[in-house]
Amino acid sequence: MPMNESLTEADLDAMERRISGATPGPWVPLLETRSATGGGSFIQVAPDAAEQDDEIYLRRFTGGREVLGPDRQADADLDFVASAREDMPRLVAEVRRLKAALLAKGV
Repeated sequence: MPMNESLTEADLDAMERRISGATPGPWVPLLETRSATGGGSFIQVAPDAAEQDDEIYLRRFTGGREVLGPDRQADADLDFVASAREDMPRLVAEVRRLKAALLAKGV
């Protein structure tokens, strides 16, 4: 979808389905460039609720080669993914609230 097109209810419903299907949060990014975890950067999933270590690892490749060691771009990407678990439900709710407010004003 082009960035300048309005979100439809179907778009918002699809986002909510993806949100509902994901592991509940919070997701905590543990990043080599920020906290020197002593290994690869990862996202810790629902650390207070998990019975065991639940983690998400992503690998970054540039020019066909895996980037190893602390990598600011990979950590920024992990930070974004982890934050999306909390940000997306809030954004969808805000879009719905604003759409309802516009509808109530007849816009």
